[in-house]
Amino acid sequence: MPAVITAERPDTPDATALIDELQTHLESFYPPESRHGFSVQKLIDQQVAFFVLRADGQPAGCGGVMLVGREYGELKRMYVRPEFRGAGFGKMLVNHLARHALAHGVTLLRLETGIHQQAAISMYEQAGFTEIPPFGPYHYDPLSRCYEKRLTGA
Repeated sequence: MPAVITAERPDTPDATALIDELQTHLESFYPPESRHGFSVQKLIDQQVAFFVLRADGQPAGCGGVMLVGREYGELKRMYVRPEFRGAGFGKMLVNHLARHALAHGVTLLRLETGIHQQAAISMYEQAGFTEIPPFGPYHYDPLSRCYEKRLTGA
C-alpha cells in the first residue's frame, strides 16, 4: 500500500479527524489529568510541524514535532488509524519527524505516552527510544511514560 507523508495544518479536515479519533481513543483509557495531548489550536499556537500520512490517498495517520529551541524535538499527536496498523506507518512517521528535527539542527527527540499504548511503546522502543524521567512540562504520573532518542541520521 503506497504511503505519502505531507506537511499539513492541524486544522484541516483530515488532520482534525485524525486528532479527534486519537483524543476519543485516549479518553477511554486515561483521566483528564493523564492526557497531555495538544488541542488543534495549541498545535497551531506552539508552531508544531504537523504531518498527515495517506495510504492509497486515504488519511491513515498523523504526527507532529514541536521544536524546543535546539535542545530537543517533542513528538506530538502520533496516531495511526486501527485499520492501517501493522504496515509500518508509525515507524515511517517517526522517521519523517526525526528527519524534520535534524533538518532544523535538533539531534534529540522526546515524547510522552500512556502506559496503555503498548503497541506504540513497543514501536518507540524498537525505533531506539529509551525510557527517561519526566521532562519539560511533565511530572510523575503513574499512567505516563517518557522516552528519548539521540538522532545521528534518520
